[in-house]
Amino acid sequence: MSRVGYGAAQLDRLHDRRGEAVALLRRAVELGVDHVDTAEFYGFGFANAVIREALRPDDGVMVVTKVGADPNPGGRLPLRIAQRPEQLRASVEDNLRSLGADRLSVVNLRRLDTGPGLRPEGDQVVGLDDQLAVMTALRDEGKIGAIGLSSVTPDVLRRALPAGIACVQNAYSLVSRDDEDMLRLCAAEGIAWVPFFPLGGAFPGLPKVTEAPAVHAVAESLDVTPSQVGLAWLLHHAPNVLLIPGTADPAHLEANMAAGEIAFDAEALAALDAVESRSTNVPIG
Repeated sequence: MSRVGYGAAQLDRLHDRRGEAVALLRRAVELGVDHVDTAEFYGFGFANAVIREALRPDDGVMVVTKVGADPNPGGRLPLRIAQRPEQLRASVEDNLRSLGADRLSVVNLRRLDTGPGLRPEGDQVVGLDDQLAVMTALRDEGKIGAIGLSSVTPDVLRRALPAGIACVQNAYSLVSRDDEDMLRLCAAEGIAWVPFFPLGGAFPGLPKVTEAPAVHAVAESLDVTPSQVGLAWLLHHAPNVLLIPGTADPAHLEANMAAGEIAFDAEALAALDAVESRSTNVPIG
């Protein structure tokens, strides 16, 4: 599998230019993307619809989706938490329908235990065992191929290991490295580490990779962009890292893919490793 894939969240920026969105995804395949991250709540189904139109069976692209939140059209936020077992099952069915698929290769259960974003309250505080029960049932039924986790703590991951976990998606970047222990645990267990917000800065209060002076210095020395340095550092940092940077711009897409070819010498790596890390535990809502 290519270590640099594509995150479909930003496809919604092309909502009124569907043809451009389809062409962007086709270009991603041409550049070697073979895994795409999506969700039903990305553009209220728009991203999934574009993926369904753009990707062909012989492209060999793995589509990874997620459950734990549903679209919330007209709401203050574009999504609402959906953690209950019956909601997880319904979300899987929604993704199957919008993607036009009989089976979802990988489905990430977004728990919302850690990292930036919403936190579950009331009846949305659901035990892990209840959630894994429905996820494994869906796998046994052939509706999903593998289970991933997102926004979880190391303790939750350890408890989930017997269910068979393919990947973990947590907020993580050069400037937000709270999850070093989790990353090492994933590497030891053969689990892919798929950081979201790989350049930080998605919410107010989060640090941005492109604001770190060391990143700019390394970028200038290599004649690449600071964003490319941030992505390349992640790939160099651990062998089980897979990236899913998102963009709606073809030039940015090409730059993101080229980050996989960037090499650092020992001095550059040391300078980047020394960048201060700040927490991503910033709630919103």
